[in-house]
Amino acid sequence: QVQLQESGPGLVKPSQTLSLTCTVSGGSITTNNYAWSWVRQPPRKGMEWMGVIAYDGTTFYSPSLKSRTSISRDTSKNQFSLQLLSVTPEDTAVYYCARVPFNEVTKVRVTMGRLHEYDSWGHGTQVTVSS
Repeated sequence: QVQLQESGPGLVKPSQTLSLTCTVSGGSITTNNYAWSWVRQPPRKGMEWMGVIAYDGTTFYSPSLKSRTSISRDTSKNQFSLQLLSVTPEDTAVYYCARVPFNEVTKVRVTMGRLHEYDSWGHGTQVTVSS
C-alpha cells in the first residue's frame, strides 16, 4: 500500500518561494502508468489541482499557476517536490500530494485538474503565507 507524506515549512513570507517535498513509501514514483500531483485547498474554498509529474518525469501544470510552479523529483529518494514562486497570502492553504493512475485515457482528465481518480493521498500540510 503506497503512502505519501508532505513536508516543508508551515510559514512562508510574502514574495518568497514555497517549497514542499512528498516522500513516497510502498511504491516507486517511476512505476509505469502512475503520476504524482500537488493539490491545495485554501481556507473556505475547494480543492485546486496545481500540477503533476508522471512516471517518466514529464510535468503538466495548471494554467493559472504555471508561471509560478515547478514540480521535480528525486528518484534516488523516491520523492517529488513542489516550488511555488512569489507567494502571496492567497497561497495560504493545506497542500496535499497524491497519486493517480496515468495513461492515455486518464491523462486528459488529470491534466484538466479532475480529482476523482486519485487513489492515494497524503495527510496534507498547512502552509501560511504571512509576514
